[in-house]
Amino acid sequence: MNPILEKVYQIGIVPVIAFNSVDEALPLCKALADGGLPAAEVTFRTACAEECIRKIHDEMPEMLLGAGTVLTTDQADRAIAAGASFIVAPGFDPNVTKHVLDKGCLMMPGTASSGEMQQAMNMGCEVVKYFPAEANGGVAMLKNIGAALKTAKWMCTGGVNAKNVNDYLGYDQIIAVGGTWMCKSDVIKAGQWDKITAMCQEAVDVMLGLELAHIGINSENEEEALATANMLSSLLSKKVAVGNSSVFVGNKEFEIMKKPGRGKNGHIAIACNNVDRAIYHLTRRGVKFDLSSMVNKNGKNIACYLADEVAGFAIHLVQR
Repeated sequence: MNPILEKVYQIGIVPVIAFNSVDEALPLCKALADGGLPAAEVTFRTACAEECIRKIHDEMPEMLLGAGTVLTTDQADRAIAAGASFIVAPGFDPNVTKHVLDKGCLMMPGTASSGEMQQAMNMGCEVVKYFPAEANGGVAMLKNIGAALKTAKWMCTGGVNAKNVNDYLGYDQIIAVGGTWMCKSDVIKAGQWDKITAMCQEAVDVMLGLELAHIGINSENEEEALATANMLSSLLSKKVAVGNSSVFVGNKEFEIMKKPGRGKNGHIAIACNNVDRAIYHLTRRGVKFDLSSMVNKNGKNIACYLADEVAGFAIHLVQR
């Protein structure tokens, strides 16, 4: 995958911004980054868009910047020169699309039908925008189209919000979504940067969906594992199920290992909606991972351990 697309995928949510003035550019982007979303699609619907992109690119190079609502080749040229890493359009214009691709820049034209998507893909677009997503049938429509266009990848914008974001990101052919719910225009105008940071943090937490999956407890042998499992079963009135290498209690909330496994005392599994995104965002929070422990199934990463133990327990992320 293109490195820029890889970062878009890892971040997961790209805030869509219509700046009112250049003075908003840096404080808003700092608020986004502090909240866990170091990305922005700056729309060309306002006169200051080009200068905002240039200022952010120069002073916050860590921000992933795209230019949105790009309608002409001239706008595309100005956006790229200002520092945009990708170009987004509300519709599919073959001339603008070809122009951007010929310049070696990532292009996400807006599409609403399988015909437009197929044309854009055949022109060399790795990802296309699905817009307006909800009004055009949402995830259900894309799943129908994706059954035929199996290599299609989408960035979905239009009607995506905190309530349905995981419906979109839960479909593997959707690499990211764009949205405004974490940075509404009235909040931007009021300069409520702390509120935007908090909304971004909430959006990231909702997207990741981190929660305890199970606790693994090490035992010296099968006899000890069964004794521990039976004790927990009696305590909690939960069933016991014997597996090949471990004994489970309840709905696998407890996994009692038949011999010592990873971690001094055992392991703790944290479920998440997407292992790659969880690793990206938790790494930004200072968490370290042992990437050599990554488990991949059918081309998708589904589990990975943290580098360090906590209270004698190894901790790993698992795909929900």
